[in-house]
Amino acid sequence: MNDPVVATHALTKRFGRVTAVDGVDLAVPAGSRFGLLGPNGSGKTTLVRMLLGLVHATSGSIEVLGSPMPRAARTVLPRVGALVESPAAWPGLSGRANLALLDAAGSVGGPLHRPADRRRRVQEALEQVGLGGVDRRPVRAYSLGMRQRLGIASALLRAPALLLLDEPTNGLDPRGIGEMRTLLTALNEQGTTVVLSSHLLAEVETLCTRVGVMDAGHLVLTQDLDELRAPTGRVVVRTPAPAAAARALGRALESADGDRLVVRAVDPADLNAHLVRAGVPVASLEPERRTLEQVVLERTGDGSDRVSTAGRAVAR
Repeated sequence: MNDPVVATHALTKRFGRVTAVDGVDLAVPAGSRFGLLGPNGSGKTTLVRMLLGLVHATSGSIEVLGSPMPRAARTVLPRVGALVESPAAWPGLSGRANLALLDAAGSVGGPLHRPADRRRRVQEALEQVGLGGVDRRPVRAYSLGMRQRLGIASALLRAPALLLLDEPTNGLDPRGIGEMRTLLTALNEQGTTVVLSSHLLAEVETLCTRVGVMDAGHLVLTQDLDELRAPTGRVVVRTPAPAAAARALGRALESADGDRLVVRAVDPADLNAHLVRAGVPVASLEPERRTLEQVVLERTGDGSDRVSTAGRAVAR
């Protein structure tokens, strides 16, 4: 695994009697696309806010890009692009003017302070998120999707080494979600580490190379997605003759649902040959793999949208 660009040790955050993040040890490898998953109230957003120094930890430690946070925020944050919760903007200004002001606030003199360079960076960020032709309309007139694109553009202004994005596809239509997936993959291939917090399992499964799962403030799983979705040792068979297949399989058959049979088998090719010899037609046959949804449901509780009889308090 590459050296981590984000590392936490025993990280804990309490709000009064509520423990939002509880003893989290997290390592995000450089160059990865890391998805932070969990039900509402699991502590994902609080964790991301602590990484950025927006919320101070009750205990534990944080390193971002090799430096302690929030102590090194002045040197770390210019190399980090972030979008946390709803994108912020001055509603009476255009998107372009918003980005120019944000860029100016992040400049400390030298070549990056030149107006021509600022205009170039703003235009490049707008084009990256599909707003290259934006006019002078104020942000208050933008759609939710346009606001979301503008928020992501603000995170890309300074070509960050690390992107921290909380629900980055919120408000985007299916085409916009696909465009954002392509953009984040391209940025990652160019060297940017991407960390996104989301409850959209399908998006994380499509985009990310490694995942972490949070539940009730605990980090209950971190694993490469390819390892997580390794074959289970079972084979899924589809056949128009399920009764004949069941007789041929005997005790190796674990379950059957219509024409779909789940079979314990070491070698799919041997299984296929056995069924063919028994005269069973096989429509398809493939190793069973767990989905990300199955893994998350196995490792998390009921989720914070439900209220138990104990009335457990939760935080984001």
